[in-house]
Amino acid sequence: MSKKPFTRILGTGSALPDKVLTNAELEQIVETTDQWITERTGIKERRIVEPGTPLSGLAAKAARKALDDSGVSPEEIDLIILGTVTGDMKFPATACLVQDLIGAKNAVAFDLSAACSGFLYSLQVASGLMIASGYRKALVIGGEILTSMINWKDRDTCVLFGDGAGAAVLGVSDGERGLIHTHLGADGAHSKLLYNPGCGSLNPPTVENVQENLHTIRMAGREVFRHAVTAMSGAMQKVLDEAGIDADDLDLLIPHQANLRIIDAVAKRFSVPSEKVYVNVDRFGNTSAASIPIAIDEARKSGRIKEGDLVGLVTFGAGLTWASAIVRF
Repeated sequence: MSKKPFTRILGTGSALPDKVLTNAELEQIVETTDQWITERTGIKERRIVEPGTPLSGLAAKAARKALDDSGVSPEEIDLIILGTVTGDMKFPATACLVQDLIGAKNAVAFDLSAACSGFLYSLQVASGLMIASGYRKALVIGGEILTSMINWKDRDTCVLFGDGAGAAVLGVSDGERGLIHTHLGADGAHSKLLYNPGCGSLNPPTVENVQENLHTIRMAGREVFRHAVTAMSGAMQKVLDEAGIDADDLDLLIPHQANLRIIDAVAKRFSVPSEKVYVNVDRFGNTSAASIPIAIDEARKSGRIKEGDLVGLVTFGAGLTWASAIVRF
């Protein structure tokens, strides 16, 4: 391995809405079928919030669970980073609202926007700040309420996304376990393949812009699929090479839960058998920045990740952005 890890995951937590939206129910909303959705995405159902539910509440719930799991008190947290593109408001940062909700009064708090790559971007930023600034405990959250920006008449996007939040508490590594290596990337030349054009300075939330659905997600599905497979495969290879690790050494691979065909393609590229690939996209759909932390939490709580396991994480999102990490739990 190329270097000793500095930070490690001390505990995890996740929060998902109670309401389940199945493919059968979507058949009543938009022109689609369970077979069409399943064959193209692997998704059978997703969780969605009740209208008016703020992300801050969902993120705070995941954060409290992570704190309980780690045995760390809110007052011990020095830093909170929330990866999201669906914060409560344009400002202040939703991380500041979470700070208040959980009582982390000593923490620096801010949001980070990298779409589906938001959690892994935040993980590396938090680790870097812990090294540079001496923070001892950090709370990294990935959370989204993507149903707040869905056009329910667009079957190419409305079937894909769900809501949720996941969190991890970071502490100083003992040198044996922790964040071994990370890799981040971006290519803004392809930003129009997956984006939300509204509610910013380019297209402010005027009556006309809202009526034209400029506040909803746009996606060029086939192009995004192609770039996702290429970028995730490249990011995984990069982090493995730089860490001096072979894919065969991984105990578990947790890819971004966007599409089962993308997951299968990336796993095949590295000859990772299905029993070593974590999948929950069938139950939750694409929860964007929440995808990987929810999967980590589920995998830990179900025994799929055990102490000492070597886990690969890889993701891709709007921007275009991508990220990967190797973690020893």
